[in-house]
Amino acid sequence: MSAQDNVQIAPADGKLGVLIPGIGAVSTTFIAGVETIKRGMAEPIGSLTQLSTIRLGKRTDNRTPLIKDFVPLAGLNDLVFGGWDIFEDTAYEAALNAKVLERAQLDQVKEPLSAIRPMKAVFDPEYVRRLHGTNVKQGGSKMDQAEALMEDIAQFRKAHKVSRMVMIWCASTEVFHKPAPVHETLKDFECGLMKNDPEIAPSQVYAYAALKSGIPYANGAPNLTTDTPALLELARERNVPICGKDFKTGQTFMKTLVAPGLKARMLGLHGWFSTNILGNRDGEVLEDPGSFKSKEETKLSVLEHILQPKLYPQLYKNFYHAVRINFYPPRGDAKEGWDNIDIFGWLGYPMQIKIDFLCRDSILAAPLVLDLVLFLDLAQRAGMRGIQEWLSFYFKAPMTAPGLYPEHDIFIQLMKLKNTLRWMRGENLITHLGLEYYD
Repeated sequence: MSAQDNVQIAPADGKLGVLIPGIGAVSTTFIAGVETIKRGMAEPIGSLTQLSTIRLGKRTDNRTPLIKDFVPLAGLNDLVFGGWDIFEDTAYEAALNAKVLERAQLDQVKEPLSAIRPMKAVFDPEYVRRLHGTNVKQGGSKMDQAEALMEDIAQFRKAHKVSRMVMIWCASTEVFHKPAPVHETLKDFECGLMKNDPEIAPSQVYAYAALKSGIPYANGAPNLTTDTPALLELARERNVPICGKDFKTGQTFMKTLVAPGLKARMLGLHGWFSTNILGNRDGEVLEDPGSFKSKEETKLSVLEHILQPKLYPQLYKNFYHAVRINFYPPRGDAKEGWDNIDIFGWLGYPMQIKIDFLCRDSILAAPLVLDLVLFLDLAQRAGMRGIQEWLSFYFKAPMTAPGLYPEHDIFIQLMKLKNTLRWMRGENLITHLGLEYYD
């Protein structure tokens, strides 16, 4: 049976609402970028959905349409933005404060950005200790908060006349915590919401509200959110796609490029030391050890999964891997990721690689947000539910089925993504075997 027989994709009719917890640097850079691109004043650099092509059939067939022409994605003109934040600033004011984009560029899209005023947020200072805002929902249980979010969602749908919605977390990193008994089943979780269980994080309240409302959810931070049995159960029950977690932007992006190359050539690794300096709100939040622990877990997991030391002990057993993040206000959003990599080659002779990536955190994240919004909406219209592993390409810690290790090699992730799109449209999957050209 071909995919055309079993994957029916509903058309992308009407407006697509994009709901964002966290109207900060990443989300305002994303929204301002989309508004700028819609007006023909910039190109959507960094976005697969807008710029990448996909090869179909044999290399000799010369069939390479743009992805956006191959699968029915929502158009940029159909996107409508809204969200929540603990600060009352409009998206325009928040973008000015974030200082990612130049004021002259922001002023070109001041009108649509100024129209986005954040709704009152669900917030718990125990989960984000470095930020203090007043635009928060007060009183009641966590179930009351979830119901208030569902009411916000319903009001947004009605006010903006959107036919579909996607929610994507662009707010701060929450403190590290592990799954608790309250996360075991949906029934346990809902009881926990009513009893104000302290193990339920604000991000989980948002995810619950989204999934109950039938809205796909993407987790752009390293928080424990939908990767719990309770919310996985809810996503499957409601036939809603989910994905995460933690946008793969700067230093980890470099790791998923370089580490597969070292492994491909069977070069060994003694140690990989990574340090970052950044001065945005994310950097400030990560000064808290609890929030840093969440980030560290996703950053550290990448090399282990790519290099597979159990399979290659003579190359990768006991390599030393350290990650540091330092808040440095003068740098703002212009993050610097510095890596020292000690490798060894033939006969064990040592070599070194140094990487100094002077990147811009939100500039790298914004196109990922766009792609995830459009692909999650596509997945829902294609009837796909639960974890969308084919979107691993965008995350530091990709979600997988329980018991399945994640694939971190960015080139395998890209092949998985494009083959999923081919499968959706009934095209042959591409294996790169190539023998057919020589028979």
